[in-house]
Amino acid sequence: VQLVESGGGSVQAGGSLRLSCAASGSGFNFNEMGWYRQAPGKQRELVATFLSGGSTNYADSVKDRFTISRDNTKNTVYLQMNNLKPEDTAVYYCRSPGTGLLVYWGQGTQVTVSS
Repeated sequence: VQLVESGGGSVQAGGSLRLSCAASGSGFNFNEMGWYRQAPGKQRELVATFLSGGSTNYADSVKDRFTISRDNTKNTVYLQMNNLKPEDTAVYYCRSPGTGLLVYWGQGTQVTVSS
């Protein structure tokens, strides 16, 4: 399984970015893929994820600013991030459950928001 993120970068506060995560291989669960982030000195935290049944879950800090979406034909999950804030600065990771207790992670993409 490979999860390849792209779309990170540096923006000013109030700006937007769209992250992409392309999944390949077998054994990943496309229906429950999501995005996490880790800021320096902090634990990795949930940003947004799809849940079984098609619903979504967002961290309170990003609700109404970030939107998770997906393209089933491309096995790609997106994270549209609007009205970015300096506290959104982190490495963003794509995650997919696998079979049993397996979890797959992408390599991460850096998002830096300056004030």
